[in-house]
Amino acid sequence: MKAQELKDKTPEQLNEQLVSLKKEAFNLRFQQATGQLESTARMRSVRRDVARVKTVLNQKAADAASSK
Repeated sequence: MKAQELKDKTPEQLNEQLVSLKKEAFNLRFQQATGQLESTARMRSVRRDVARVKTVLNQKAADAASSK
């Protein structure tokens, strides 16, 4: 997922994306705890995607606050 793709989305879409990524992260942690996780690299990419989404949301909030 690229940051530019996220910047084109609305805050509502970003929040939905954030919820789905957090659910995926939970499921991956659960799989790791039970020994069923095959791709540990996916955990890292999901964590980074969550950070990207949060960053873009914060940037949009700052832009909205500064434009008032």
